[in-house]
Amino acid sequence: MELTLQIDTDYSLQEASEIIRSALEHEKHLAKYKIDRYAMICDEFEDRYDLISTELIKKFEAGELLAEEYLEWYAAKRGLDHWKKKLALLRSIRM
Repeated sequence: MELTLQIDTDYSLQEASEIIRSALEHEKHLAKYKIDRYAMICDEFEDRYDLISTELIKKFEAGELLAEEYLEWYAAKRGLDHWKKKLALLRSIRM
């Protein structure tokens, strides 16, 4: 996939590239942090309930686990999956 950016500014191409590269690195760092945090939350729930997070998602979405206590775990797993996907995309960007 290719993407073209049009940057309306007085900055040079090199300056604009450095800023974009820096922003991408910052987002990668943020994604890694979020992945670590959500993974830690999921691990705690997995240990507590002796169930892996992927099974929790299936059961929760099927309506088998309706207790509110599972909502935080469900949200953490969805967050983990979101940030993993985002990090994979960020890592695939070449400048």
